[in-house]
Amino acid sequence: MLPPRPQTSRWLRLFKVIFRPTDYLDDYSKRYGDIFAVGSEETPFVYVSHPKAIQEIFNADKTLFTSNIRGGFLGTLMGENSLLFLQGEPHQRQRKLLTPPFHGERLQTYSQLICNITQQVTDAWQLGKPFLVRPAMQEITLKVILQAVFGLYSGARYEQLRDLLNEMLESLGSPASALIIFFANLQKDWGAWSPWGHFLRLKSQTDELLYAEIRERREKGDLSGEDILTLLLSARDEQGQGMSDAELRDELMTLLVAGHETTASMLTWALYWIHFFPEIEQKLRLELENTPSSAEIAQLPYLNALCLETLRIYPVALGTFPRILQQPWDLMGYHFEPGTVLSPSIYLVHRREDLYPQPQQFRPERFLEKQFSPYEFLPFGGGSRRCIGMGLALLEMKLVLATILSRFDLQLLNQRPLKPVRRGLTIALPGNFKMVISALR
Repeated sequence: MLPPRPQTSRWLRLFKVIFRPTDYLDDYSKRYGDIFAVGSEETPFVYVSHPKAIQEIFNADKTLFTSNIRGGFLGTLMGENSLLFLQGEPHQRQRKLLTPPFHGERLQTYSQLICNITQQVTDAWQLGKPFLVRPAMQEITLKVILQAVFGLYSGARYEQLRDLLNEMLESLGSPASALIIFFANLQKDWGAWSPWGHFLRLKSQTDELLYAEIRERREKGDLSGEDILTLLLSARDEQGQGMSDAELRDELMTLLVAGHETTASMLTWALYWIHFFPEIEQKLRLELENTPSSAEIAQLPYLNALCLETLRIYPVALGTFPRILQQPWDLMGYHFEPGTVLSPSIYLVHRREDLYPQPQQFRPERFLEKQFSPYEFLPFGGGSRRCIGMGLALLEMKLVLATILSRFDLQLLNQRPLKPVRRGLTIALPGNFKMVISALR
């Protein structure tokens, strides 16, 4: 038996998924339930939002699925050696090499860096002068990534990388420009002024800088630094082999893009929610008022709950990385053939009334009252493909918010509720969202 499927035309579905992505998921979930399919009957794209089904997907034998979707936008941007696309033993090898910089005590080495960068960026904010929130958060997260990943603090290469990454991601940031991502036939290089041609040239310039940095680091042979590139250059697998230049480039690009864009979106949402509800701001300020150390900030329960609720209500990624079936499989009473794409829907799981009563309401207390399983709360994906940068992203959220709130009283320019819009492959607050400093602390 196959799951239910919308009868809507493909073009209308595509329009909704690009321009109204959360409405698209809400409408189909209400109409068709926990599992529904779109696309061809032979190889459908299946949305899954039941925790039990997601548990089965995450815990299934790894040989059952592939995520081999290397072509298109993500493949072009990240590269075929990115952890996102590797399978089997190569995936396990690369994940082992990449994991140490993002865990345990190593994470704490980035704490002061995050606080210092937040202070530097917010020094430019002026009392009573409205400012765009997302660009400010992007500036913070990009500087953190460049300094934590590359150990780059200034200089021509630092400035070039910063400017190129900003321009490249902004070129694909609007819902309209996202058409290039979803329609492969628009991915044509018709010269530097065409959208895809412009993107390819920016990517090529970025690649030159990444390879130059890798080459120089190898030539210097100094592996005493604490930045992630240095750690990756010195990392060895069980056979004593390190990463090639191409592998390093692809993983660095993945870290730069995934660790910069997504965290900026989460921070922007968090500032919106904190100041949309005065009682939430009061609770948070009360918890922060003793100005604890960065290690203590990371453990504050209400701040942690606020960050998790921010990730729940509008997760940056609407779904986990798709899994493509390699053999016939049964799931929740449905039968699927090889080629079927299974996509656990983060957004729909997080909107389940049985897990999160009144799911449209922003209420951090949920995460103080209950512990959710990895199949009920999954903003960073799950299984063997859960985001390795999860710890750094949460630490960065907490420290940036604590630093900003310790320095400023902020206000929203407008109290009207805001909904997310598409930003490339993710969702985010509208780019014109502004706040204003009402007092200095």
